[in-house]
Amino acid sequence: MKITLNRINDDFLFECSNEQGNSILLDNTTLPGAKGVSPMQSLLMAVAGCSGIDVVSILKKQRQTITDFKAEVEGERVQVDEAKPFKSIKVKFFLEGEIDPKKAKKAGELSFEKYCSVSKTLEPNVEITYEVHVNGNIVD
Repeated sequence: MKITLNRINDDFLFECSNEQGNSILLDNTTLPGAKGVSPMQSLLMAVAGCSGIDVVSILKKQRQTITDFKAEVEGERVQVDEAKPFKSIKVKFFLEGEIDPKKAKKAGELSFEKYCSVSKTLEPNVEITYEVHVNGNIVD
């Protein structure tokens, strides 16, 4: 796996591309007029994307009908010397459709305990928790 980063302005705007040519923009979002996401925001996006792929894949294999899927991810940061790494990350999945809530909860569990490479990369330094909501109801 290889990513390239190219600076595309005189400040902090970078285009990051993968080997297939797909790209995202990274920027210093503390400055006005930022045109991309911060690297830390992109890390939260990676957690959402990785776990989201897992959850959708697991539920599709179980023939669950997903009509809508969203995720929200919040990260809490802590000061460590000059850096501010994530201390904890909370993921909330919002699924709509003909979905067995127990299967949705199990899919989230499997993602974070077994499959999601991004969250596994962050362990054990970052506590990652999750919630699953199906058709407007939180699944316990």
